[in-house]
Amino acid sequence: MCGILGIIGKDNVIEELVTGLLTIQHRGQDAAGAITYNRRFNLKRGLGLIQNVFNKKNMARLQGSSGLGHVRYPTIGTYEVTEAQPFYVNTPFGIALAHNGNVINYRELKKELEKKEFRYINTKCDAELILNTLAAQLSHFGKFTVDNLFNAVDKTFDAIRGSYSVISIIGEKGFLAFRDPHGIKPLIYGRKESSYAFASESVALNVLGYDVIDDIAPGEVVFIDRDKNVHRKKLRKTTHTPCIFEWIYFARPDSIIDGISVYEARFRLGKRLAEDVRKRNIRPDVVIPIPDTSRAAALALADELGVSYREGLIKNRYIGRTFIMATQTQRMSAVKKKLNPIKSVIDNKKVLLVDDSIVRGNTSKEIVNLIRETGAREIYFASYSPPLRHPCLYGIDMQMKKEFVAKEKPIDKIKETIGCDELIYQTMDGLLSSLQLECKKEFRYFCTACFDGNYPTKVDEKVFKEIEEDRIESKSIIK
Repeated sequence: MCGILGIIGKDNVIEELVTGLLTIQHRGQDAAGAITYNRRFNLKRGLGLIQNVFNKKNMARLQGSSGLGHVRYPTIGTYEVTEAQPFYVNTPFGIALAHNGNVINYRELKKELEKKEFRYINTKCDAELILNTLAAQLSHFGKFTVDNLFNAVDKTFDAIRGSYSVISIIGEKGFLAFRDPHGIKPLIYGRKESSYAFASESVALNVLGYDVIDDIAPGEVVFIDRDKNVHRKKLRKTTHTPCIFEWIYFARPDSIIDGISVYEARFRLGKRLAEDVRKRNIRPDVVIPIPDTSRAAALALADELGVSYREGLIKNRYIGRTFIMATQTQRMSAVKKKLNPIKSVIDNKKVLLVDDSIVRGNTSKEIVNLIRETGAREIYFASYSPPLRHPCLYGIDMQMKKEFVAKEKPIDKIKETIGCDELIYQTMDGLLSSLQLECKKEFRYFCTACFDGNYPTKVDEKVFKEIEEDRIESKSIIK
């Protein structure tokens, strides 16, 4: 998971880019970057948060009326500035590119590019791989036309397997955006006067004052030329399977992803979860969200049960999202620094904690211990998503089978592992029906591979092994 933002306007766009990136900082905390174009590419990348990477001095040189921005949460590659996006190549035309997703045939495609196209990939970041694949295809078509560009993207679809939402600047030609044939990662765009903006989440457009035009459809390409003419074409017709974790965890609650409000989806997930709590005859004194993602679900659950909703865990705003931190040691340390309990809310109470999911179980265990030490009489733990059991291959740091506490353990054993008195999971039916309620056009499908193992793209068994090997290598580098 990463965050991308692209703008093509009439004036310098860097200030809008940085402001917009701040709104999607939650999608990546490891590194950030931006590239602008004014007959040459101007690039700045760095490790850390937006505020650590950009300052007045480097923003002053990032001149240009079009630009790309990126916040990084690495699932492939290393934790070095050379792996940060965006990337660019000089030929053909000069192309800059950023993306959100994960290319699962990375090794195979890298070898092919080096052998057949004599394009050598210098990093392990798959954005560089997508960029060179697109550049190679454009070179084959020679003369630049919109039709040739769309054909080059179509050939890129043929070559790449996985998830990818892409934004790109092509020298003096214009601005390009496309989304993988299954639309796994989000991408939306809007307009403000004569400017256009493309982003991972609608909240970035809202903050910058852009009116939303549409989501980029799966398998669709959009090109805006230098005269601001918009060219759109749907190149592939496949089942749209967006990542369901966008609504569970990743996206901001004030975003709308593929027409579905993140806040409303989480609210309904909590409401549905209350049915299971009631069936288990669990009667808490207080419902407490584990901030921040679970607030809407916890509020709905408390309303349905007729139980007090309280903020019993106060979050330190200067500690990032623990799930997307690089190592388990970092995550465990951050939990103690990040959350502080309110004793008057918890002491001698039967507490129902609500969280978005349980992955490894270690963070949940730390939180349960914290609540118990604060004096809770009983602790019930509710996840508003089902048990996670399968690796994600599409850009979430859940890529190793051994990481999942629910992979081989039954619910009772998971309950013992995290140390709660009762454990309640959302059902798959509850998860899917909660999101379907807002779909006004037709029945919607989602990528639920991390829950049920049904991957929307073709996946060879060797891919699991390769991704695990790459992830183990990356983690060993930062220890």
